[in-house]
Amino acid sequence: MSETLEGHLERIVYFNEENHYTVARLKVRGNPELVTVVGQLAGIAPGEVLKLWGSWEIHPKYGQQFKANGYSVSLPAKMDGIEKYLGSGLIKGIGPAMAKQLVDRFREKTLQVIERSPNKLLGVEGIGEKRLQMILKAWEDQREVRDVMIFLQGHGVSSGYSAKIFKEYGQNAIRVVRENPYRLASDVFGIGFLIADRIAEKVGIAKDAIIRAEAGILHVLEKVSDEGHVFVLYDQLLDRAEALLEIDRTALETAVRNLAASGRIVLEDFHLEGDPPKAMTAVYLKAFHAAEVGLANRLKALLSVPIKGIGIDARRTEKLVLQRLAIMLSKEQWIGLHTALSQKVSILTGGPGTGKTTLVKAILAVFEAAGKEVLLCAPTGRAAKRLSEVTGHEAKTIHRLLAYNFKSGGFQKNEKNPLDADVVIVDEASMVDTFLMYHLVKAVPMIAALILVGDIYQLPSVGPGNVLRDMIDSKQVPVVFLQEIFRQARESLIIVNAHRINQGFSPTISDSKHDTLQDFYFIQQEDPEKVLSTILELCCERIPDRFKLDPLSDIQVLSPMHKGIIGTTNLNRVLQQALNPSDDIIERMGRTFKRGDKVMQIRNNYAKDVFNGDIGTISGIDRDIEKITVKYDGRAVDYKFVELDELVLAYAVSVHKSQGSEYGAVILPVMTQHFILLQRNLIYTGVTRAKELVVLIGTKQALAIALRNDRPQKRMTRLCDRMQLSS
Repeated sequence: MSETLEGHLERIVYFNEENHYTVARLKVRGNPELVTVVGQLAGIAPGEVLKLWGSWEIHPKYGQQFKANGYSVSLPAKMDGIEKYLGSGLIKGIGPAMAKQLVDRFREKTLQVIERSPNKLLGVEGIGEKRLQMILKAWEDQREVRDVMIFLQGHGVSSGYSAKIFKEYGQNAIRVVRENPYRLASDVFGIGFLIADRIAEKVGIAKDAIIRAEAGILHVLEKVSDEGHVFVLYDQLLDRAEALLEIDRTALETAVRNLAASGRIVLEDFHLEGDPPKAMTAVYLKAFHAAEVGLANRLKALLSVPIKGIGIDARRTEKLVLQRLAIMLSKEQWIGLHTALSQKVSILTGGPGTGKTTLVKAILAVFEAAGKEVLLCAPTGRAAKRLSEVTGHEAKTIHRLLAYNFKSGGFQKNEKNPLDADVVIVDEASMVDTFLMYHLVKAVPMIAALILVGDIYQLPSVGPGNVLRDMIDSKQVPVVFLQEIFRQARESLIIVNAHRINQGFSPTISDSKHDTLQDFYFIQQEDPEKVLSTILELCCERIPDRFKLDPLSDIQVLSPMHKGIIGTTNLNRVLQQALNPSDDIIERMGRTFKRGDKVMQIRNNYAKDVFNGDIGTISGIDRDIEKITVKYDGRAVDYKFVELDELVLAYAVSVHKSQGSEYGAVILPVMTQHFILLQRNLIYTGVTRAKELVVLIGTKQALAIALRNDRPQKRMTRLCDRMQLSS
């Protein structure tokens, strides 16, 4: 039987980024002890009054707690709640200290004074006319927001998203939500289909309404792209949508036809190889179809234009490389060099220690000696910075190279305004997804050469597609595989083991009794709780003490999953407590940040010039003007409090998110509970992120499972097929 619980939110103990599962502590009238509340409680903030519907349960480990099935939020009425509410940074000009002064002065009537008699605030020390106007403007903004909040909360929307909805639609917010709440899923970051669907039910949209079927189809296609696929097969799309929406398949077929007719999706018939070939229909989001088709066509166009010679013969090239680099290239590297110099588009690939960086430096030396304009780029800021350091040549991220204009919403560099270059070299090319590669290749001049450098054995791009692998498989682009491990690289077990892992062999483990090759360790541990405690010990004591590496800047914990005791969400919570003693704390969007935290940007934000996967450090929290400052490689970027759902803690990150980065030490848990993600290329990618030390911790059974699994899920793309088709 459902019960009701009401009280003041004191603090948030735990919040899961993926499903909004929250553990909170509530102060309830008549109960001297704080009550533990659990449930999907996105967007709540300390100081607010929560009214929850649910039931009591006894947790075997944590005891009695209230499991919430639904909730509403209202402004606090008591002094302690008002102080916490105002001190949370909700109103610009009022921080914790000022909140205390106001409540001490006006007590329970504080919010009424701000609303009805704001001039009384001038009698409070520290509030002058300028600050009063700041507070009043913020309060007026909040009053409009509160009108929206009251409506939205009555329809299942949390307070954390209300301000974002208001910012997007203004006074039209209520009208938009009533007419088509599914717009929220595409227009407002953080509100996905499931939240929009709950709102739709509240405003009376029928379960079998065509607007819901269309939104559900688009949601499945977006989930497919999140999984790395560029398209989904028609029947699979309907199967997934039917399971999600629980409506008749006929309605879904109508929705697909409507979306195709309106140009939001693209249906494309093709034949799957077999005997006989099987007729199939691919379903694309419009943008991904345009990107895949455009990328294939542009690559074929580039390949069709002859390359201009550089005017340097082979003998002079050899002499020039020797003079500039003071080294002799290997036979494989010479082949790679001559391929890059003579081909319009080329791919240079190989594992760690095979000389890719040296080869890039040689290519640079020869092209620059010939007077060619060479541009270097990489998909992430970290990869671009490293490329600059090792080559001594400026390198940019692809986004910055293409000069994204956030006002117009597009790249300034394109086929009509191409890059000023004779040669474009892309490092870490395996990380580049279909969409970004399309825009890059569009901007490469038809007279220029394109050289892609990367490691195809790493995980594919986070975004949709498997571009580098598809280009190689098409056999339309010259490819050079670097396989020889150089002598210096063979002195590192990290590099030796990376190649062993790639071949499916168990890694060689360091023996602490010897002085050499002590950079790769495996700690056997089956209990997840003990794995967690060992990771803490490694980060806080053992690695810093023995290897003199800084826990924050040099050590990175990687995990295959977000969920579970040793998933990134829980690891970040525990590592934050252990590594950051700061009491300068802000709680927003169900997340707790401290000054000094290592954080990661989780979406491309062109206005701020920060991108998905960028890692920085919180350098300041200003409650009066509601912002935090994050430093990325020394560059300060400000975030309003309402934007903090773009950030997550980064003491632990997924292996996928680590691509393009290098760390002094990598700690990687390998457990059978990660079974679904245990793949050879995942372990390989994690290991190759480390420069000085790798520590695997878990079970050898889990490691063996990963090493045997060299057939990760195939990504649904047609780039290879398109490149093989004649124009």
